[in-house]
Amino acid sequence: MYDYLIVGSGLFGSTIAYRLKKLNKKVLVIDKRNHIGGNVYTENIEGINVHKYGAHIFHTDYKDVWDFVNSLVPFNRFTNSPIARYKDEIYNLPFNMNTFSKIWSDVITPDDALRHINEEKKCMEGKTPNNLEEQAISLVGTTIYEKLIKGYTEKQWNRSCKELPAFIIKRLPVRLTYDNNYFNDLYQGIPIGGYTKLIEKLLDGVEVKLNSNFFDKIDEYKKISKKIIYTGPIDEYFEYKYGHLEYRSLEFDTKVLDTSNFQGNAVVNYTGNEVKYTRVIEHKHFENSNSDKTVVTYEYPRDYKDGMEAYYVINDEKNNKILEKYNKLKEKERNVIFGGRLADYKYYDMDDVIKNALDIDL
Repeated sequence: MYDYLIVGSGLFGSTIAYRLKKLNKKVLVIDKRNHIGGNVYTENIEGINVHKYGAHIFHTDYKDVWDFVNSLVPFNRFTNSPIARYKDEIYNLPFNMNTFSKIWSDVITPDDALRHINEEKKCMEGKTPNNLEEQAISLVGTTIYEKLIKGYTEKQWNRSCKELPAFIIKRLPVRLTYDNNYFNDLYQGIPIGGYTKLIEKLLDGVEVKLNSNFFDKIDEYKKISKKIIYTGPIDEYFEYKYGHLEYRSLEFDTKVLDTSNFQGNAVVNYTGNEVKYTRVIEHKHFENSNSDKTVVTYEYPRDYKDGMEAYYVINDEKNNKILEKYNKLKEKERNVIFGGRLADYKYYDMDDVIKNALDIDL
């Protein structure tokens, strides 16, 4: 008999396992995949640590979380500074003075940038944005919207921006400084050697079974443990009683290239509709690998279907109403703790996942 069964070996489940191990609890971690780590799993290819499920950059303002992860593995000083490619034009992200001075040739000072943005926003004066397009224009004007938001967003959601709700873009970062650092958090970096090393440290000394789907033997798993930590999809746990929650998925096309440097940056967003992928990741730039080759991943948004990985929750009114019903069912499960992105049906940054796992009552 186990004290705890943990369903899923991602950051939430693995951090809980680490805590329970320190409490001398008998723990079993199961995962339906053939590897640990969930979506932060990294695999070494040609001496390069490849982020198998998309780019993951750790950033946080929680000193306790930063100290915790660094007590397990050392982190480097990687600063996320993505760039955007619109056709044959290159811009810095997030929107900052480098971006504005490239878009408008007469922009040198913050006042110059604001003059252009405010002039382009006038078309929305006195109007309440009814869709994402209007919301974006009301925040940053038409030029930035057309070049850096529209195409990327429509590829991401497979819908016209005029059909998407305004709340998806509640705000857009506009920095009136020449600063390409994407995140404002105090601490930022990537585990040296990849995220798999972090997960291995968290799970050190814990029994783990891979290729093990909780729902294949659900009755058996419930009998062998006193308590369950569940990190999978909340609707699946309750057998889709109130229907399926909706997600967006991704498809990755990863290539090994016989060159030492393909694009000169870890992440390049493709904001136009002339290509179907949203971004290209060149993994060696996360850790400054000196490999003679490089590994790049083309990222394609996809409609979610059963059997695919669920990456992005769709927190619209329809899905939130379904979620409310499942959350009420959660409260009745006395011996189950739910946590993580899928079980909460909520987008989390990695630091929030770990913070929740460190703070939750066991």
